[in-house]
Amino acid sequence: MANPIVVGADGSRSAAAAVEWAADEAVRKELPLKLVHAVYHLPYVGATYVVPGLEDALTRAGRWFLEEAERLAWARRPDMDTSVALLDGPPGRVLAAQSAQASELVVGGRGRGGFVGMLLGSVSAYVAGHAAVPVVVVRPDYTPMRAEVVVGIDGSAECEPVLGYAFEQARLLGCPLRAVYGWQLPSEISSGWFVRDSEDVQRMRDRLVMGELATWRATYPDVPAEVKVIHDHPVTALVEASRDAALLVVGSRGRGAVGSAVLGSVSRGVLHHARCPVAVVRHPPAADTTTPA
Repeated sequence: MANPIVVGADGSRSAAAAVEWAADEAVRKELPLKLVHAVYHLPYVGATYVVPGLEDALTRAGRWFLEEAERLAWARRPDMDTSVALLDGPPGRVLAAQSAQASELVVGGRGRGGFVGMLLGSVSAYVAGHAAVPVVVVRPDYTPMRAEVVVGIDGSAECEPVLGYAFEQARLLGCPLRAVYGWQLPSEISSGWFVRDSEDVQRMRDRLVMGELATWRATYPDVPAEVKVIHDHPVTALVEASRDAALLVVGSRGRGAVGSAVLGSVSRGVLHHARCPVAVVRHPPAADTTTPA
């Protein structure tokens, strides 16, 4: 049996948006949908302060969240194949572990435990950096202005799986793909210490990104694809492109990321500020050495 699309459910508005997105994705890919809620007792239950009946209340609430999420998924996509799982443990760890038997993992941008004003919650940030499969982070109240998949590229080896995922999403959605290369001139050029024609730099970048897309264009001839080279910081360029996109796809680490970092600075910045759902595609898998979410 094919691995399911796994989505986290916690009763929040962000999680509801994630469930709806995951239901659509499961139908597009003809995969089952698995709804998961993690009951984390540790922050509330301890030897010093015991609240009678709290553990049972948390479990009952978790079951209710799953029931509501399943009803939402069925209302969105009737008769789809769904299952539910109520598990114990820190939500980030639980969802990341579920990704080992998943095709894709979908989470809300900020769950019930997030701080007001934070665009990205600790659970979604943890999952995006540790899951074994692509992770889609969804926020509520997004309305794409047009059907388009945007993908960030930077010339690194990480771009291959990112482009493969982005082209397949564009095929499934029946929409065009726009590859965005955001770059800035070195400070030496603007300060006068180093002289190089900016148009020559632009042509060099154009040749690089056109080469990256050539193979995927041949593999997906029915997906219209264009390249945009933007003289700006990659995060700024991608966030701006996300304003009217259906999906933004990025890698977990790029050229500038430290080898031990779970998420690179660009992927972190995009996850915090993008206006549309963001898919994070990891390559290669990183060792899980951080503390629980």
